[in-house]
Amino acid sequence: MSLDTLNAIPTGLSNNLAWNLGHIIVTQQLLLYRLSGVNCRIENEYIERYRKGSRPEGHIEQAEIDFLLQQLVITADLARVDYQNQHFGTYKSYTTSYGITLESIDQAIMFNNAHESMHLGTMICISKLVG
Repeated sequence: MSLDTLNAIPTGLSNNLAWNLGHIIVTQQLLLYRLSGVNCRIENEYIERYRKGSRPEGHIEQAEIDFLLQQLVITADLARVDYQNQHFGTYKSYTTSYGITLESIDQAIMFNNAHESMHLGTMICISKLVG
């Protein structure tokens, strides 16, 4: 897709394809790492830019899209390795905006997968609206 397509916000919506990409990376980091008391694997500037409640603040450049696409794979691989190596600490209970209370890293991983699936569906819808 073109950069303009990735940045297009359909009428009635508050975000775009590029923001959704960053959001699923950030949410994984917050759910798995931060709530386990472990440092996130991405910089805080991305967490602030793509966290729940944020919106695209302007045109997202190609270099950032490329970085996010790399991080999508890198952070998933790191989370798998960190889980296998029991890197995650004591999990801080968290109730999601869906009313689901997460009390362990295993529950966080399962919820994260559902969250990513929901955003994949959103991205498919957005791509049909802007494509």
